[in-house]
Amino acid sequence: MRTNIVINDTLMNDAKSISGLRTKKETIESALKLLIKVKSQSSIKKYRRKLKWEGDLESMRKD
Repeated sequence: MRTNIVINDTLMNDAKSISGLRTKKETIESALKLLIKVKSQSSIKKYRRKLKWEGDLESMRKD
């Protein structure tokens, strides 16, 4: 998809420099993938300590 957007030059240059990526396209795609990953992980956090564990870790370690 082709999209034209205005991005702060300093922000783009800092992101490219820190990431080591060469192009603006690579930088933006990498940032979008990271955003999706982080937001997906945060939605999973709501289940922390709410799921019941059923199993025996000791026997699993021996197998």
